[in-house]
Amino acid sequence: MYDLIGDIHGCADELTELLHNLGYREEAGVFRHPTRRVIFCGDFIDRGPRIRDVLRICRTMVEQDAALAVMGNHEFNALAFHTPDESAPGQFLRKHTPNNIHQHQATLNQLDERDTAAALEWFRTLPARIELDGLRAVHACWDPHDLKLLDEARSEYGWMTTAFLQRASRKGDPIFRAIERVMKGPEMKLPNGLTMTDKEGTQRPSARIRWFELPNGRTCGQYSLPVANDQALHHVAVPETVRACPYPTDAPPVFVGHYWLPDKKPAPLAPNVACLDYSVAKDGMLAAYRYDGERTLLADRFVTVPRRSAKSQAATSEHP
Repeated sequence: MYDLIGDIHGCADELTELLHNLGYREEAGVFRHPTRRVIFCGDFIDRGPRIRDVLRICRTMVEQDAALAVMGNHEFNALAFHTPDESAPGQFLRKHTPNNIHQHQATLNQLDERDTAAALEWFRTLPARIELDGLRAVHACWDPHDLKLLDEARSEYGWMTTAFLQRASRKGDPIFRAIERVMKGPEMKLPNGLTMTDKEGTQRPSARIRWFELPNGRTCGQYSLPVANDQALHHVAVPETVRACPYPTDAPPVFVGHYWLPDKKPAPLAPNVACLDYSVAKDGMLAAYRYDGERTLLADRFVTVPRRSAKSQAATSEHP
């Protein structure tokens, strides 16, 4: 069976401890379990203090068949950050703005040119989703329509090739919208000029949503993921323009990362939906789920390790 692990963001100490707690042992440089494999839900880089080691551990496990992995938005962003924009000489597909550089700074600081090239090469091999043995994994949202668009683009251009990335980085392109939803999560634009405050204290005009459920009868605050603390949002109905992607109750369990949940005790978001991102890069915890084939997910199957090095994290904290 499988152990699914959420966003790591360069926290190698916590990853090593979690793997040990799950019964994995390092043999010839590879963490292995005698009967199980890991599925990583993406976001290996940025923020944390030991990005090179996280990449070494995870990539080796994947290449030695001890793990599987999907691409996170930070891996996609890194590919775009380092790929020249063919329509704007001298520019890159992910613009080198102060905010984008800040988000990627820990990786830029810790990886040299050779490390970066090797990381990008590996990122290109990571799929958008995994589906096997009655379970699914994707970084942010399981949307069949968007996943089909990405499959079609992969057939036409090749996965994460320069041609693919050019289209996937153009606002308004269907491939761009599919990447945004699958790897970054559907959002709702907040009505009436309202904003929400994210975990970093930034005011944002939109909020991520509980895409796996219909918003019927809910306020913007209730339908945000995680639930918004801004009280004004709990008095405003969800806009009718919001496009949810209700996840069928009889569908295989799906595991995601991405959402920086603040809860102190992990639990499924729905009977067959679980998020494994519990903010290890922001003084939270690194989370895993021990999956043994159950159709209804259970709170007691989560295994967590608390963030160890809050001081070293403070220097490399960015927006999610």
